[in-house]
Amino acid sequence: MELKQLRAFLAVAEELHFGRAAARLNMLPTALGRQVRLLEEELGTALLRRTTRQVATTPAGDALATEARAILEHAAAAARLVRGMAAHPAGLLRIGAIDSAAAGLLPGLLARFQAAHPGIATRLTEAKTSEILPQLRARRLDLGFVRPPLRPEPGLAFRWLLQEYPVVALPRRHPLAGRRRLRLEDLAPLPLILPPRRTRPHSHDGVMRLFAALGLSPHVAQEAEEKQTIVNLVAAGIGIALLPEWAARMRVPGVVFRPVALPKAAAPLEWGLGVAWDPDSPCAERAAFLALLDPSP
Repeated sequence: MELKQLRAFLAVAEELHFGRAAARLNMLPTALGRQVRLLEEELGTALLRRTTRQVATTPAGDALATEARAILEHAAAAARLVRGMAAHPAGLLRIGAIDSAAAGLLPGLLARFQAAHPGIATRLTEAKTSEILPQLRARRLDLGFVRPPLRPEPGLAFRWLLQEYPVVALPRRHPLAGRRRLRLEDLAPLPLILPPRRTRPHSHDGVMRLFAALGLSPHVAQEAEEKQTIVNLVAAGIGIALLPEWAARMRVPGVVFRPVALPKAAAPLEWGLGVAWDPDSPCAERAAFLALLDPSP
């Protein structure tokens, strides 16, 4: 089987129309039909049922369509990998990172890595944990700096790096802004700005679990996805927000950040930070980066 034959067959199997499939592949319908016939002859079975009015896949065609899609996706991934290596002969390390890692942890690590391995290029993608993990499984990323998974992630290795703690963002003129440290009991009655759970489950649950640990239910007044937006809403007086401690570096007029007193020995898992990768995907560049994270002897 040739890739061009698989592409031709898959286009027809998905479009169920030779004309549309040929247009999709920028081919003549006669050339497309010839590729499909050659594939059927090689496999010794019909893959498509053709009539003057319609095209349908046979059971063998249905089975091959699934396999052809996976083969073509794998071939495309291999081509991307080789092109990336050609552009960066000494290697390329693809890193995904949540905002907390991208803003706080990674700048220093990347500087150290580039000093130690100047020939290795790095490509950084900022995304949410829920977006990074599938990209690691699909091998579109080599490393992912993410929140700790609440349960084991099949097929991925994970290394804990550090524990972050929340800070509260308050309007500068808020009555509680003059305190050096605030309690969750003080914050529960206040209007809270929170990321939506459907798009940022770790951030949403991390806040809600803090209150739940004390039997408290916060008053959610507004949802917003991006931390910069949340802080700007705080500045506008819409409410308060609980954010990772790195967010206190944001300089937004009218907003102050204060640490939050947590229950004794509390270490909220959703506020941790770690690195994940696919251990079955060999990557010398990743091994070199992970070596930077090992404690010095």
